[in-house]
Amino acid sequence: MNDTRINADFSERVVIDTNAMPWVASPMGGVERRMLDRIGGEVARATTIVRFAPGSAFSPHDHALGEEFLVLDGVFQDEHGDFGAGSYIRNPPGSRHTPATEPGCTIFVKLRQMRDDGLEPLLHTDTMHGAWTSGGRPGYERQTLYAPDDGREFVALERLSPGTSVDERALKGGEEILVLDGLLIQSGERHPAGAWIRNPPGASLSLETGPDLGCTFWVKRGHLPPAM
Repeated sequence: MNDTRINADFSERVVIDTNAMPWVASPMGGVERRMLDRIGGEVARATTIVRFAPGSAFSPHDHALGEEFLVLDGVFQDEHGDFGAGSYIRNPPGSRHTPATEPGCTIFVKLRQMRDDGLEPLLHTDTMHGAWTSGGRPGYERQTLYAPDDGREFVALERLSPGTSVDERALKGGEEILVLDGLLIQSGERHPAGAWIRNPPGASLSLETGPDLGCTFWVKRGHLPPAM
């Protein structure tokens, strides 16, 4: 793949219904992807949904600038273990593994978006059994997945009960959301499961749900780079 730029202007707001995107074959047989943003060739800064067919595998490889992913369905497997739906993984810069899956799986993955400062941890988090804490108001809960002391990023699962509204402050470093279930309403726009939203630095947008349906979503805030 030659140098590719997909949604590479981080000053722009992007909303994608990932369920409507076609699957594109990767260089590895049985592995397909939906590219959400990308800067680079086959080695790229990228945000992608990747689908592994049953019995498929990737060649052993390094992560020079790290990798984080959330298992959406199935079971992802590597040298560190078997990770079912709801597993959140951070592989720091310099890590190496051999991805595979016996039953098949789908993951939401972000590549080459960590700082190579030696401070990134290796994390394996099972969100299916994690504790939910208050998000600061009734009907708003979260599982914090990664929140370093320097505040350079914040990663969590968040959920809103039906009829909940949250007014957001201005987003200093932007925000990404992947809707996992239910229906998220953001500043009047309705986003069902599978929606990926990237709000640029400086955006100020509300979060809410309708009276009959709540919502759960993965969110990352404070991490987006300046426009490129």
